Amino acid sequence: MRALITGINGFVGGYLAEHLLASGGWELCGLARQAAGGLPQLNDIQRVVADLSDLDQTVAALERAQPDVIFHLAAQSNVPRSFENPAATLTTNIIAQLHLFQAVLRLRQNPLLLIVGSNEMYGHVEPEELPLTEETPLRPVNPYAVSKASQDLLAYQYHASHQLRTIRLRPFNHIGPRQSEQFVVSSFAAQIARIEAGTQAAVIRVGNLAAERDFTDVRDMVAAYALAAQQGQVPLAYNIGSGRSVAIRWLLDTLLAFSTCDIAVEPDPARMRPADVPRVVSDSRRFREHTGWLPQIALEQTLLDVLEYWRGEFKVKN
Repeated sequence: MRALITGINGFVGGYLAEHLLASGGWELCGLARQAAGGLPQLNDIQRVVADLSDLDQTVAALERAQPDVIFHLAAQSNVPRSFENPAATLTTNIIAQLHLFQAVLRLRQNPLLLIVGSNEMYGHVEPEELPLTEETPLRPVNPYAVSKASQDLLAYQYHASHQLRTIRLRPFNHIGPRQSEQFVVSSFAAQIARIEAGTQAAVIRVGNLAAERDFTDVRDMVAAYALAAQQGQVPLAYNIGSGRSVAIRWLLDTLLAFSTCDIAVEPDPARMRPADVPRVVSDSRRFREHTGWLPQIALEQTLLDVLEYWRGEFKVKN
């Protein structure tokens, strides 16, 4: 199988490429806006440089890649940034996918298209609606979520109107080493590592700690994406998550327990979202029934791995 991974230089793209290479049976092509970046061990993968906001570049990229499967990961994925620049988030995420579909049609290709969305598209949910199924109404409460809901709907529309073979993935929160500090677990872990290295005062600044989310290790998540390509059914939507909800406070307390430093915690208004959802938890039964997928890595292990990654970045000696 020949796979094209858009956003190959991103956090999830690198892990997906590593997983597919380790699995065997995959020939990989990675698409990004810049040739540089990504993981050194992925240098042997065929690289295609293209900006998906440009239709002609997108057509040229797909003509070169000739994929059997497209894992569409490229996106602006940071919620706070989507509030700061909603127009760029909407344009980047929606137009890029539209051009991908148009390029497939223009070239008369017939790849399987795995469209990676987000649980953020469910937005405002009532307690009685939990856990969230694929039939839960979409009520997005931030611009990023609106863009992901639009991508999901666009994928269904292009299947219905043009018979594109689309599968819509709705992953819940996924974390792991190498994730940007713009995301909550990496933010906590990086701050702890800086404190341990003596380059930051012994204070962690935090946003809303009461929110509860459904977290999965990124390494388990990309294994799910690979299974979706092999066993998922067109044109279904699939929730992918652990089915367990934990408070952000628990994540922080667990990370602090791994540290030998005495660290204070202070709220930071700049880290608060204009709109937030109190609790989110997935119902992933459809995906598990179709693929047999189950997460394998304990959340505590993931948190320790993230902290060790940042300790390595800041040369912390244990």
